[in-house]
Amino acid sequence: MKKLYRSTTDSKLTGLCGGIAEWFGIDPTIVRVLVVIAALCSFGTVALCYFVAALIVPKAPHSNNQFTNYHY
Repeated sequence: MKKLYRSTTDSKLTGLCGGIAEWFGIDPTIVRVLVVIAALCSFGTVALCYFVAALIVPKAPHSNNQFTNYHY
């Protein structure tokens, strides 16, 4: 089963929308636009749920190889 993580590579605010997009296999921009529209239509309820979820959902684990991002 696939686990939901906050994205560490595609993050604008908390990485939650990037993680949801990775989980569903869709473009993160679509998720971000849907979240903004839902937050505006719900008078802030979705925004509150977003920040609670950002506290609960863990960040994606880092690679075990610490030299992955270094270029020699």
